[in-house]
This record gives sequence, C-alpha cells and structure tokens, in this order.
Amino acid sequence: MRRRFFVDGFHGSSAALTGDAAHHLARVLRAEPGQLFELSDGESLWLAETESVGREEIHFSLVEKLPIHPAPLRVALLLAIVKFDRLEWAIEKATELGVDEIVPLIADRSEHGLVAASPKRAERWRKILAESAQQARRLRIPQLGEAAKPRAAFAAAEAQVRLLLSERSGAVPMRALLEPAAAAVQGEGPTTVAIAIGPEGGWTDAEFSAAASAGFSEAALGANIMRTETAVCSALAAVQYAFGAFRPGGDVDTPENGRRKENT
Repeated sequence: MRRRFFVDGFHGSSAALTGDAAHHLARVLRAEPGQLFELSDGESLWLAETESVGREEIHFSLVEKLPIHPAPLRVALLLAIVKFDRLEWAIEKATELGVDEIVPLIADRSEHGLVAASPKRAERWRKILAESAQQARRLRIPQLGEAAKPRAAFAAAEAQVRLLLSERSGAVPMRALLEPAAAAVQGEGPTTVAIAIGPEGGWTDAEFSAAASAGFSEAALGANIMRTETAVCSALAAVQYAFGAFRPGGDVDTPENGRRKENT
C-alpha cells in the first residue's frame, strides 16, 4: 500500500510537496526519483512519480488520476477542552476514525487555564490532524473549528443525527439511537452526524438543556465511566459501524513505495 501525502494543489501534470512532509519523505523515508506515491489536494487524488528530491521540496509528475469513493458519513465532533495530552491523543484517533470536523468546546467545567492556553495549541492540533489524515490515507484533512461555548456549538450543528454523550440515568444506549437512524437515512446520500463529548467533570444542567433545545439526544456508551479520549474512540467506532462507513472494495494491492518499473 503506497504512502499518501497532501499537497496544496496540482499544476498541469505536476505537483510539489513542501514543509515538514517533504522533509519527512526526503530525510526519513529517503525518497528517490522514480518512486510512486499518492497525492491529494483534498478534492482529487493522483498517483505521482518523484522527479526530484530536495531537502525542503519534492517535485512530482502526475501519472494517473485515482478513483474517489463517496463518503457515506460525515461526522462533526464537538469536543470539550481537556488536558492537552489527552485531547491531542483524541484528535489523532478521531482523525483515524473518520471525523470530518472537530470543534473544541469551552465547557463550563473545562479548566480555565487550558481554555486560556488553547489558542496557542491550535497550530499543533492542525499538524496532528494533517499527519493523522496522511497516515490514515484520507482524501482530506479534517477541519479544526474555532473554540466555542457549547450552547453556540450545539445550535450551529447541522446534522441529521445529533448525539450528546451522557452519564445520566435517562440516557439512551447509543445502539438504540443509531440503529433506527441508520435505517431511516439508508440510501439518501452521506449521513451527517454530530457527537458532543464533555469534559472530565461532565456537562452542567444548563449545557444539557442547551443540547436538548438544539435537538441532541443523550446517548450512553455503556455501564462504565470512560475518559474523554476513550469515549471519542468508542463513539466514533460505533457510528462508523452503524452507518457502514467502509472503503468500497479496499485498495489496490500494490507494493508500498514501489518504483514505477516494479509495477510494470
């Protein structure tokens, strides 16, 4: 399976890779002219051959436009700001699990120091998103939204299915919410889902009320209390399974980083 990299755009029959990704490909993976890689600009996907390899820039010639399979699911993750090591781990895994947008939430019980420091971490979070999307061979990098208060984020969520993870006794098992939702939208194009996950101290009554007013259903993942990052993985995996978000037909079986002459 070939490695995939993101480029700013395609120019005629060529493309260039710059920045950290180019450095990694040149210095760590030791790319050489004649090798094949996949390049994406977020909208199209190409098989490309390396022409020249520099320390800071790699030039490619485009070989073949590759097919893109329509995504059956679009997921927005409304994620409360928690300790950065846990938040960044959650961002990485959420990208691997197919999230399309992450909106950091300034929840009532988010630590004030973390909230104040979060704008300085945004660039690091974007880098994590890009690297994780590249590793997961995604077509595009998930968007990182502006940090928002839960009430505003709930109201702005445009999704057919809206779920708020909850530890309250009245929360409905996620399976009971996902199964009928998946059956109702089957065959109607991409399904949009919004999942809200709160801070370590949980949601406040005001936040529960705001979520309910915005059409969010309280969903329970199980009997055990999970950390935020565990809940992210569990919820996204459940949604992926429920809506059948799998790559149709899989990838073509080709040698990773193979030279062009080895594939002829």
